[in-house]
Amino acid sequence: MLDVPLWLWAAFVVTVVVSLTVDLLAHRDTHVIGFKEAAAWSAVWVGLALSFGAIVFLVLGTTPGVDYTTAWLLEKSLSVDNLFVFALIFAYFKVPRAYQHRVLFFGVIGALVFRGVFLAAGVALVSRFTAVLFAFAAVLFYSTYKILKGDEDRFDPGGSIAVRLLRKVVPVRDEYAGTKFFVKEAGKRVATPLLAVVVAIEAADLIFAVDSVPAVLAVSDEAFIVYTSNAFAILGLRALYFLLAGLLDKFRYLGQGVALILAFIGVKLILQASHKLISTSIPEIPSPISLAVIATILAVSVLLSIRHPSSATARKAEDPGDED
Repeated sequence: MLDVPLWLWAAFVVTVVVSLTVDLLAHRDTHVIGFKEAAAWSAVWVGLALSFGAIVFLVLGTTPGVDYTTAWLLEKSLSVDNLFVFALIFAYFKVPRAYQHRVLFFGVIGALVFRGVFLAAGVALVSRFTAVLFAFAAVLFYSTYKILKGDEDRFDPGGSIAVRLLRKVVPVRDEYAGTKFFVKEAGKRVATPLLAVVVAIEAADLIFAVDSVPAVLAVSDEAFIVYTSNAFAILGLRALYFLLAGLLDKFRYLGQGVALILAFIGVKLILQASHKLISTSIPEIPSPISLAVIATILAVSVLLSIRHPSSATARKAEDPGDED
């Protein structure tokens, strides 16, 4: 087990709390987040994640440092799917753009909690039952199949179990009331659609955790590495969404890139399990190679998307007036 100093855990917790506080204070006023503001915040979150990675390198060593960086980049790549679903949820509930940051802020807090629970359970499970890695690999291969087949596009925000349960527990009005989650009507407390949106976002993250948790456990089974890398990837998710909100349809090959990454991680899991359970002569894929493969797939996916845009994107580029 990795010997992580208590002060490093404390530094991580303080960094996350301070970051969330600063982000909340910086967005107290309700406004539409533009491309420049999103780019600036994205740079802040990426810089923060990489700075923490540098500390991991210095304090814990090269291998944990590479594992952290690989896991963080993996989670950032998998978050692309989250962005498409966020856009779908916002469109379904007709969420005003000025309210979207508030929704994602609470979504991030929920994700930090739920991912922590799932990752702790995953680490404990893998440490006791190595064979579960084969099951995790099967999950990733199935996710690869769904992405390539296009099944993930069938997500129905309004029909999710979480949203239906919310409507049974508390009445949900049709109109928004600013950034409020609850209002009083005829002396009764009712929820606004904004609460339903937060619930839908959290439900979507739980679904994505089915892919995310097995994937990151292929990189490392150290609780500190898997959770900190997840946390820093999640912290930058809001800014990344607003940065790419108007560009998601242009990256047509990112979905296929994510599918390849999941398939690669599935193979990595099978080799890890086989190495531990069957024979030590079966090679494992080192983290530096995993990092290089993930970075290469992402770069190629983006470059192909830029060089070969979809027909709809190409028409918009030729005639910007069509965007109106």
